[in-house]
Amino acid sequence: MSQTASALVLGFLLASAYGAGFHLILGGPARRILLYMFSSWIGFLLGHFIGDILGIDLFKLGALHLLSASLGAWIALIASWWFTAEES
Repeated sequence: MSQTASALVLGFLLASAYGAGFHLILGGPARRILLYMFSSWIGFLLGHFIGDILGIDLFKLGALHLLSASLGAWIALIASWWFTAEES
């Protein structure tokens, strides 16, 4: 049970860092950081589950599929940036 809780906390922290870093690099209004954080959390979660289903064990850290989860977060961040770039 503690391995799952540790993976949950680590995943939340990494996804939050990805979203905040993405906003720091690109800038934009303050409300956009909420979009980037939410997108990163969802992408990280989906990437982890896809990595688990497909059995991608490259860069697995405990119960966390780090490679696929990080890739999912970055894809979600780029997609959210791309979808909101039209409105600016």
